[in-house]
Amino acid sequence: MSTTLFNAQPYDEAKARRRRIRIAAAIVVVIAIAAALWFGRYWPEERRVDRFFAQLQAKNYESAYAIWMNDPDWKQHPDQYKRYGFHAFYLDWGPGGEWGPIGSYKIVAAQKPRPDASGVVIGVRVNQRKKLCSVRVDLKDKTLGFSPDEMVE
Repeated sequence: MSTTLFNAQPYDEAKARRRRIRIAAAIVVVIAIAAALWFGRYWPEERRVDRFFAQLQAKNYESAYAIWMNDPDWKQHPDQYKRYGFHAFYLDWGPGGEWGPIGSYKIVAAQKPRPDASGVVIGVRVNQRKKLCSVRVDLKDKTLGFSPDEMVE
């Protein structure tokens, strides 16, 4: 038995409305997930820099150096870090460094300077200064470093 236009099912307005609501909800969920992934794409790097500055603010310079070098056991083999030893780190980031004692900080930006860049630059507002502190996080070994790419707001 074939169906024709004359014996077709009657239009169910409630069913069509539920279908439209499901489609709209699915689109909203996909957009929300895409936005969360886009805005959180540098979250691990931002978190690492946040931990670094928290240690500086607490004046735990040895712990901050461990985060900088991505080596919690750096004291066991300080010879590996002769190029940028703890003393040089302390001169840069300690109370007499460019940023002085860290009283407050806020991560305000994160970006890859170039699509082929091997690191992410995180912009941090330190002690409410206008100039941002630009810290680079290497994507491979997770070490921190000074960024040649200055961030501006």
